[in-house]
Amino acid sequence: MSGTVAAVDLGATSGRVVLGHAGPGELRMRELARFPNGPVRVRGSLHWNVLELHRQVCAALELAAREADPVSVGIDSWAVDYALLRGGRMLGTPHHYRDERTTAAVADVHSVIGPAELYEVNGLQHLPFNTIFQLAADRRSGLLAVAERMLLLPDLLAYWLTGEQVAERTNASTTGLLDVRTAEWSEPLAARLGHDRGLLPPLVSPGERIGALDTGVPVTAVGSHDTASAVVAVPARDESFAYISCGTWSLVGVELERPLLSEAGRAANFTNELGVDGRIRYLHNVMGLWLLTECVAEWERTGPAVDLPALLAAAAEVPPVAEFDADDPRFLAPGDMPARITAWLTEHDRPVPRDRAEFTRCILESLASAYAESVARLEILTGRALSAVHVVGGGARNELLCRLTAERTGRPVVAGPVEATALGNVLVQARAAGLLTGGLESLRALVRSTAEPRTYRPGEVRAR
Repeated sequence: MSGTVAAVDLGATSGRVVLGHAGPGELRMRELARFPNGPVRVRGSLHWNVLELHRQVCAALELAAREADPVSVGIDSWAVDYALLRGGRMLGTPHHYRDERTTAAVADVHSVIGPAELYEVNGLQHLPFNTIFQLAADRRSGLLAVAERMLLLPDLLAYWLTGEQVAERTNASTTGLLDVRTAEWSEPLAARLGHDRGLLPPLVSPGERIGALDTGVPVTAVGSHDTASAVVAVPARDESFAYISCGTWSLVGVELERPLLSEAGRAANFTNELGVDGRIRYLHNVMGLWLLTECVAEWERTGPAVDLPALLAAAAEVPPVAEFDADDPRFLAPGDMPARITAWLTEHDRPVPRDRAEFTRCILESLASAYAESVARLEILTGRALSAVHVVGGGARNELLCRLTAERTGRPVVAGPVEATALGNVLVQARAAGLLTGGLESLRALVRSTAEPRTYRPGEVRAR
């Protein structure tokens, strides 16, 4: 038996809805709709235009119903951001995680529970925009005092489609309020921070039914954190792999059976997030292709449109250049990225790129080195030898980045599938609908048999 599901895949710069057809030995996708997404600045604050996202999703699902009659719908998006509700209605427009409102709120949380104790509960890498700190900012503003419920963004859209308020576990694990050992909300932690128990909705796991559209089509929980869905579709043969889910952010990690809560891991800023089928995504966040995207935006603000393929080709011809720390928090906020990279290099007495091709090479070299450092640290922290690095997501298209990553890590880089997040979304839905069977290894075997990843090996970067 085979059938079709609809995957709603929302990223920080664009969203799309795809139709996935799956069955024994079958897996293919077709993009049905794509639409832009991005922050809206209102009086100095960054927000998400979630009502427009909802409108676009509804229009695409209506088209899906006419063209393919899907047996299920699933939604994934980026992590940590949320809406507050009262009486089922949204209180204000959700903030963007790059908004700077959490600067003071981090200290508010750490005054109640210190970083080491917090890591023992939630296992999370410290990032100033984690939900736990955003909620502290909402408490400072007074908004939290009138809120009855918090819904992460994929759960918000699912609520608008079904009327059911839930929290899917893979995304909930990024909030800082989930006990990573039990995969349940940490009621003691929430109480210490002053959160009413009702603020946190009931939890569901990937594969569970959330509710249904007005047409009766089920809405199925998937790995609603986009990285959780992407990792499902990594075409690995065994556990000796590292993955890089490479897009706006680069998530460099491995898959574990249980959380790793060592002090060494906390000091190295590695995080434990839930994956599909109870797996743990043990990973480090690297700033990602955001660095290049923001440079391109600045160049286009002051000049003509940038031909990205031509720019990458020019960067491949540039000799190796100076590198910068791609994890420096100064690169988190939107703005003039070339100026910030220049400032970092100047402060550290390193040569500044002379043109856009050198800037691009500088960014990709710096990312590849950050990836290599994370992979090496993963081997130390987990005690696991890693034989290959799988790059999935948009970065799998970037040939120079993949070649540099193979060179820096000293391991083969398997690039693809590009559409891993949507594929993982489709796979979990298809299994829940009875179109596929088996565990993650079976699902990954299907990806291997239907996709054509490209392998890059160390030593292939052109010598100058």
